Formats: sequence, C-alpha cells, structure tokens
Amino acid sequence: MVDAASPQGPAFESPVVRSYPASADGDLTLADASAATKWLVRASPDGPTAERMGTAFGSSNRTPGGALVLGSRPGEWIIVGSPGEVAAAVADLDGLDAEEFMTALDWTHSRAMFRVTGAEAARMLEKVCGIDWGDHMTPDGAVLSASVALTTCDLARNDIDDTRSYLIFCDRSFGQYLFDALIDAGNEFGITVHAG
Repeated sequence: MVDAASPQGPAFESPVVRSYPASADGDLTLADASAATKWLVRASPDGPTAERMGTAFGSSNRTPGGALVLGSRPGEWIIVGSPGEVAAAVADLDGLDAEEFMTALDWTHSRAMFRVTGAEAARMLEKVCGIDWGDHMTPDGAVLSASVALTTCDLARNDIDDTRSYLIFCDRSFGQYLFDALIDAGNEFGITVHAG
C-alpha cells in the first residue's frame, strides 16, 4: 500500500549549506528546489501503472492535481510537486492490478534538485553537459539522464511562462558540489543564486 500522506520523518535540510550573493546583473537564475516532494515509481513500462502515469519515457506531464510526472526511464517515473500534489498522484496508484510488481519510494530527502531558469540556461548547461540543448532535441517537456559536471543526473526541461527552465536532480551527497559547479558555469552570464 502506498501512503504518501504519512509524515516524512525528520525535517528537510537542504544539501546546499553555503551562502551565496543574492544578486547579479543577468536574468539567469539558479535555485535550490531540493525541498520539493519527490517520489520514484517503478513498474512495468507497459502495465497499469504506466497507463496511470500517462507519461512516456523521455517526456513529462502534469497530473490533474498539479504534480509533475517525469518519464525518466522505461518503467520509471519521478513525481515532483507539493506534498499534497504528490500524495494525490501516488494515492492514485493504490488498487491497480495486483499482478503487477510496482514500487513507490519517497525520494525527497535523498535527491537534490535545482532549477536553472533564463534565456542563457541552455548556454550555461552546455558548459557542463554534452547534450544538445536546442529546441529540436530537448523541447519543453523533455526528460533525460546525463552527466552534468561529471555527476550522474536526471534532467527535465520545464519552462516557466515561456522562459527556458530546467530541473536537475542528483544524489543528495553530490548536491553542494553540483550547485557550486552550476554557479561557476553561470557566472559569465550574470547568474542570480537562490540557495536553501
């Protein structure tokens, strides 16, 4: 039984522990979004869970309740949002076909998540990741896995108000390192940092 509404245990602490200047002259921003609720769901890529998720591998979609569902791998989805949004999305998995093996795991405390937003976001990411960030390869809604500053990450393009924006997930233990590497990559574009 999936119970996303139960307490999450200890209070969340950001993996980003250093403080940073809060202003710059560009429109590029880097924000620590690690406190967002994150769940990992794994099941058959063509079973009832996959149908309920409604999100194909390499793409993303919003649930009616507002959670963001990322098709991170075949048969694997990352669900991100507020505690209530994610709880509603995960609760929908109860009662599916008992023949299918499905797991749902609260990832909130184990994964760091950062958001890079701005017109120069793709150029910044090109400095630390060998992916083609052009619209033809990574349009809004695209989900992929790649090495970012030599760290294994899941990434999703998730534009905000027609402004290019990316979510970057990594293991919590690499959070501070990756945050610092992203700041370094964004400095030439006048990055504004929002940590913790």
